[in-house]
Amino acid sequence: MIMTPGQAVQIARKGLAELPLPSPDQQFYDAVRSEGFRRFPKRLENFDRFKSSERNKTCDYLPIKLDIENVSRCNYRCTMCQVSEWPKMTRAADMSFEDFKTLIDEQYGLIEIKLQGMGEPALGGDSYYEMIGEARRRSIWVRSTTNASLLHLNDNIKKFVASDICELQVSIDGATKETYEAIRLGGRFEKVVENCSALNQHAEDVGRLRTRMWTVLQNENLGELELFPELAAKMGFNRLTLSLDLADWGQEHWQNHNDEIDCHQDFSVERGLNLVRMGEALGVEVTFWHVDEKYSTTSPDRLCPWPFERGFVSSDMRIVPCCMIANPDVCDLGDAKSFASEWNGESIANFRDLHLSGNIPKVCASCYSAPKAGRDTA
Repeated sequence: MIMTPGQAVQIARKGLAELPLPSPDQQFYDAVRSEGFRRFPKRLENFDRFKSSERNKTCDYLPIKLDIENVSRCNYRCTMCQVSEWPKMTRAADMSFEDFKTLIDEQYGLIEIKLQGMGEPALGGDSYYEMIGEARRRSIWVRSTTNASLLHLNDNIKKFVASDICELQVSIDGATKETYEAIRLGGRFEKVVENCSALNQHAEDVGRLRTRMWTVLQNENLGELELFPELAAKMGFNRLTLSLDLADWGQEHWQNHNDEIDCHQDFSVERGLNLVRMGEALGVEVTFWHVDEKYSTTSPDRLCPWPFERGFVSSDMRIVPCCMIANPDVCDLGDAKSFASEWNGESIANFRDLHLSGNIPKVCASCYSAPKAGRDTA
């Protein structure tokens, strides 16, 4: 019997549960959350309502997490990323600090934010670090992502560490210059290695080593798999996550493109476990990000959690379903300047209802197992 590529990927996904998943420093995460609950009783009340609620079309609580995109522009044209097809690698204007502050003022239920979307957040300059600091002053867990290309400029290393960011994920998608620069177009491998080494050394010196190297596996870099733990150790990372999932951004042409470079069918669990052992010998925790079981409409608890607990706010203050779409031009659920009212407004409520009814929106279809054909929500 000849398998289709899709069948081969599904078989390869089986058994991935044996591989360790990434998680934050749990003691630190719990301490930040507890501090936030103590300082802000309304946050705890909101969280308790969230925990006790069933998934419904409307919610009697505010979101507990948000992805907030400070800039939707980048200095890289990565081969697997939708930014690469945007004019000048830019979609919209940057988010202002005032809009960010107003948003998190209103969203008193937040326990966690990811401050990054499609762009390179360090392009936001000092406003970006002010955003991190503002959220941390409110005892919100903050993580972000960077390509590390700008760390050597404007004291960015010191600014990152001084901001008290809780976790910084650094994207390194090649273990050699040739592969890195073939995937992350516009990048300079040697400078990124130098920048990461300096970042981790400074963070360790001041007792705030909170970084994680993040690698998106694909056909182009699969042959270098065993080189990544050593590279991580060389640069001073003590955590390395290898992602086995490529987003399609809710767009068919990106699904077709990224399915072509997906490496599930060539990746073995045994190889993954060997990488874990290699990391242990080097003092690097190796984990794997993957969705080994897609979401399902068989019961409410197997639906995607995003519509019921969080959202994505684009740099131009639009509400997008999730980071796997990350583009209001693909799916726009409302004005983030009125997020509290939009949270149970018609667009988001109807979006939830489609999930609850099993009539999954088209932009979400690739994250579900055999969904019914949903309506186009763009």
